[in-house]
Amino acid sequence: MESLRLAIQTRLGERMSSMSSTLVETVSINYEDFNESFLTCGTCLYRLWTGGSMYDGNEHTPKLLQCSHTVCLHCLTRIAASQTRDTGSFRCPICRELITIPRGGVQALPPSFLVNQLLDLMSRQRREVIPKCSVHINQELLFCETCDTVFCTLCMGGSHSDSSNSCAEHTIIPFSIAIKRMSEILLYKANECISKLTQAQEGVGRELQRLDESKERCLEKVNSTFHQVQAMLDKRKQEMVTAVESLCADKRKVLEEQHSLIEAEKNKVEQECQGLQYQVEVRNITQRIESLTEKLDAASNLGEPRENAFLTCEFSHNNSLTTIEESLSDLGKVRTSTTFPSLCTARVEDEMISGITGTVVLYSVDYHGNPQRLGGDPVSVEVLPVEPENTANSLPVQVTDCEDGTYKIQFKPILAGRYGIKIMVLDRPIKDNPLYFDVSEHNSPVSIYGSRGSCKDEFMQPVSIAIDDKDQTVYVLDTGNSRIKVLSSNFEFIRHITNDGLNGRSCTGIAVSNNGLVIVNWRTKAVTEMTTVGQTIKTFSYNAFQEPIDITYDKNYGHILVADNGLSAICVFDSDGKYLFQVGKKGTFNLLSSVAVGPSNEIIVADTRIQVFSAKGDFMELIFDEGKGKGRYGGVAVDSEGYILASRSEQKGRNYVQVLALNNKSVNNIIDSHEYKLKRPSGIATTSDGYVIVVDLGNNCIKKYRYL
Repeated sequence: MESLRLAIQTRLGERMSSMSSTLVETVSINYEDFNESFLTCGTCLYRLWTGGSMYDGNEHTPKLLQCSHTVCLHCLTRIAASQTRDTGSFRCPICRELITIPRGGVQALPPSFLVNQLLDLMSRQRREVIPKCSVHINQELLFCETCDTVFCTLCMGGSHSDSSNSCAEHTIIPFSIAIKRMSEILLYKANECISKLTQAQEGVGRELQRLDESKERCLEKVNSTFHQVQAMLDKRKQEMVTAVESLCADKRKVLEEQHSLIEAEKNKVEQECQGLQYQVEVRNITQRIESLTEKLDAASNLGEPRENAFLTCEFSHNNSLTTIEESLSDLGKVRTSTTFPSLCTARVEDEMISGITGTVVLYSVDYHGNPQRLGGDPVSVEVLPVEPENTANSLPVQVTDCEDGTYKIQFKPILAGRYGIKIMVLDRPIKDNPLYFDVSEHNSPVSIYGSRGSCKDEFMQPVSIAIDDKDQTVYVLDTGNSRIKVLSSNFEFIRHITNDGLNGRSCTGIAVSNNGLVIVNWRTKAVTEMTTVGQTIKTFSYNAFQEPIDITYDKNYGHILVADNGLSAICVFDSDGKYLFQVGKKGTFNLLSSVAVGPSNEIIVADTRIQVFSAKGDFMELIFDEGKGKGRYGGVAVDSEGYILASRSEQKGRNYVQVLALNNKSVNNIIDSHEYKLKRPSGIATTSDGYVIVVDLGNNCIKKYRYL
């Protein structure tokens, strides 16, 4: 059965995110119903439109009555002939309203424009064609969606099968429906393609507009810069003009004064010469002659100008003009970019951890997908938490142009949860936009080295660690094996160091000195300084030592600091081992465990608290104190930025590394080691690239963590 589909499109006024929504409703009306309701004369039941051929416009022309009903001309002629009886009117066969016949008869009644429009519309519509078999004319063709094949059931012997898909279930529909479906799909795809192209055209148009705006900004900057240059030139020109005028005025003043003096003397001489011919007294004449002789000598002196007229401007005394020319040729640079933002990608470098700076690297490429080798593109970044929702503010972000086509994006998420980062290059979003990632509250080690034993990669009760600032070499005090294990910054084994000072399995502290290494042995109560290959430089002790357990070295003063738990004090020695002074006394510290030197020579001491003293031993401040009985620290270290890192053990087996700061009391992060729990953490040291290495005594290994 044929059907007519009417598409009614309604545009909603609702706007969401600056975009309009469109609702399309499709109403399917049966063709026969439509034909009978609108294109059929209700009086004679003659269809005004005959399936595909245009109405002939003669006998059954639709006419519009004054009552708005439509009746064909054939019926009106018959009705008017039977009802008029010379009255000039007849009644509408539908509503029975009296209709006046115009002067020209029923032929003069106006045509039904609505019906004619519907007729024109239907004549232009494509009739639904039911494809038939060329052999079996009355047999409708079928279409197999599985095989993508058109066939006739009679030609196929009553069934359809394909040897290649004999086990597959075939989906068979009438070919007319398949054509209709494909036509609808084609139309949908075409509309979708047009929509995409329209969006693309709008995007390119916006980019052209931005290009014009960029051009205007560049021209404004060029004009502004050269106005500044012109102002500098005008200023220098005025300075030169002023200098010429000033020097000329000074010379003119001297010459004009001399000129006036000469004029005055000339006038005096002329006055004295008046009446000389009438002088008869010899003495008076003689005096006049002497006076004129003196004036003649003075006139000789005034005859030479006291100032010269030399005045010139030189521009060749140096290479200023050449320098200006070179500077102007180097002034400014017009730069563009071939970066294609929608192909640029971003990648999260490391696991994101709350309280630690995370890094996302942006990789820029051109239109062909080739990596860019230069930087300089404007990059804007926004990092927003998705969860928890109560943190709505974006995080502070630092973007570093690596000048090789990559950009390092760094930020510090404070809370754990899910975050999204939006990256725009040239004010357009990149391919991975937004990029989502999870921030964990747990900080697991990035590297672990060692196990229990005495072989090359094994430890036996390691207790302390030191790192050389120059080459980042790691020195681990392997107490149970009476040796020092030397590793690279990547935990690659280098060698073992042995020395008499290491004997007895009782060394508990190690530090890097200006000459090599210093260690302390609590059993022998001796401090030994050695080279990095194990040769002894010196050994000294102190009579007051009771339980020396840790050691550090102040490279600025060359001081050796020894933490003695028995004395409850820090003993300070010079580079030769001479006792200088001590920090603290009985009762100052409780279960003293470690000592370190800060970036400004502060002395940081850890027991159950962390306290700071000046380089002279004066108390400065208490950094952290959880109270007695809560736990104690194992080791403490301070980096160049003033961050204090300390390993801590508490009751119920809780072990972690605490991150504090000398100048920021709000810093208090925890490295919990999560999947690789610490067990009796002791010695601790920091690297120059933001890592901390902790000696895990209970697990006979060392672990490396990020902390910045």
